Amino acid sequence: MVVQKNLCDSSNVKVLYQMGGFTVLEHQKDLSVSTLSAVDEYFAAKMNVKKRQVLIDLNNDSYTVQAGAMQWMSGNVEMSSGVKGVGNFFGKMVSGAVTGESGVKPIYTGQGRVMLEPTYKHILLIDVTKWGGSIVLDDGLFLACQSSLQTKVVGRSNISSAVLGGEGLFNLSLMGNGIAALESPVPADELISIGLQDDCLKIDGNMAVAWSGSLQFTVEKSGKSLLGSAASGEGFVNVFRGTGTVLMAPTVRESIMNTPAESNSNNGPSQSKTSGGSIVGGVLGAVLDNL
Repeated sequence: MVVQKNLCDSSNVKVLYQMGGFTVLEHQKDLSVSTLSAVDEYFAAKMNVKKRQVLIDLNNDSYTVQAGAMQWMSGNVEMSSGVKGVGNFFGKMVSGAVTGESGVKPIYTGQGRVMLEPTYKHILLIDVTKWGGSIVLDDGLFLACQSSLQTKVVGRSNISSAVLGGEGLFNLSLMGNGIAALESPVPADELISIGLQDDCLKIDGNMAVAWSGSLQFTVEKSGKSLLGSAASGEGFVNVFRGTGTVLMAPTVRESIMNTPAESNSNNGPSQSKTSGGSIVGGVLGAVLDNL
C-alpha cells in the first residue's frame, strides 16, 4: 500500500478540477527560489504564471500519455509502448513527424497513480464524447487521454492550407468515447466555444485550438479576388464549414502558437498580410490544390 502525503492536501497546491481519472493540480507559488529569482517568481505567481501538473488515477483503466511526460508512478502500474510491430512503429513515427507530436505514446495500465511533469501551460480536460466522438487538435496540445480514444492523423482538404493557413498540413485527431488532457497556451476562461450548424466560421490567423472532426477545414481568400484580399490587409483566412464546434483562443499571441510574432497594432496591419508575398502565396496555393 502506498501512502502519499503533502500532495493534494498541501497548502501550496490547489486542485483546479477533476474529470474521470484526471486531476489537475496547480502550485500556487514556486517555494524553491533563490535571492536571484525571488522577484521574478513573485510577480510570475501574481500574473497566473504557475506550474501545473496532471495526476492520473488509473483505477484499472488504460491511459495514453505523451512520450516523456511521466514524472512518477505508484502502485501496480504497467507501461507498454503501444507499438504492435515494425510496420506499426514506422507508421507512428511518420505520424509524429507530420503532426509535431511524439510518434510513440506509452500506455499506462493498472491500479495506481501516474503523475505527469509540471508545465507552465494551462490544462484543459475535454470529454470527446460531447464533441460528437471526434476532435482535431492544434499541434502540440496533446498531453494524455484514456486509451479508449483512438489517435489518428488527419490531413487538410486542400494542400494550400499548409502553405497559407499556419496550421500545417496534418493534425492529430482523437476519436471515440473518453477524456483527454490538453496543454493550452491560454486558460480556459479565455477560450471561446463557437457552435456551427450548417454554417461557416472564418478566422484570420491560427487561433483555433481544437475543432470537431465533422468540420471541413480549408484556407481561402478573405475576399472574392486575390488582389482584393491582399489590398484589404486580411489576405487569407482559415475557414471551418459544417456542423460542429470550434474552440478558439482570440487573446493568444501568435508567437505562442508557433507562428511569426504579430506586429505592433499601432503600426497598422502586419507586412506579411499586405505585401506581395500574399499574392505569390495565393498563386502557389492555387497551383498546389490543382495538382
